[in-house]
Amino acid sequence: MKKIIGMLGGMGPGATADAFSKLIANTHAKKDQDHIPIIIVSIPDIPDRTENIIHQGLSPLPAMIDSLKLLENAGVSCIIMPCNTAHYWYEDLKKIVNIHFISIIDAACNKIINSGIKKVALLATSATIYTKLYQEKLRNYGIECFVPDEVNQYKVMQSIISYKSGDLELAKELIFPYVNQLKSLGMNKFIMGCTELPIILNELSIKSPDDFIDATEELIKETVIWYNLTNIVNETEDNKLSSAL
Repeated sequence: MKKIIGMLGGMGPGATADAFSKLIANTHAKKDQDHIPIIIVSIPDIPDRTENIIHQGLSPLPAMIDSLKLLENAGVSCIIMPCNTAHYWYEDLKKIVNIHFISIIDAACNKIINSGIKKVALLATSATIYTKLYQEKLRNYGIECFVPDEVNQYKVMQSIISYKSGDLELAKELIFPYVNQLKSLGMNKFIMGCTELPIILNELSIKSPDDFIDATEELIKETVIWYNLTNIVNETEDNKLSSAL
């Protein structure tokens, strides 16, 4: 039986849809049946992650655990969670279920490390920056991770909030000038470390794809690799069993 991917989504729904779209795009399929089986739980009632981390708001962990249990009960074999900030609770969630769980932070950092990048600017929520999910991991590999000052981080955060509220144009107006400013100062590598940012920065990343590390894209690529390798192993074991019988 083929493995099933479980997506713990809803943080936010647009980012969840983007991740699913990228899973389809990264799958080599000639017909419907060739696509990767996936069950998506997108329950956006999960409390705001940044509000909890920065302002001690309601914890999102219980609601994330509820979604995770839905996926476990559905029989998935691998979990992905297209929300960078939510990975603050990654280790807590991993302990809840005995299911392979791919980290979006690890996936994006692996791309940076393997590409030989030595300096990168992090664009993310204030909570992702505050918790140093990227900075500490990259520092271990001698990679400098530049983060915005307070004024520009506010603009990045407002851009993300604007997209979530349905105003994509305002979201672009808030963040495009800052990215272009950093480029003019010689910064040429950017982590899109919030899963809304690949949508907001789509125009810029299409023009200069080598300048942007899309954390969602890297998560999906690692998921496809895991799925393909796992099914190769399963097919080999099934063939051995059939031969023995």
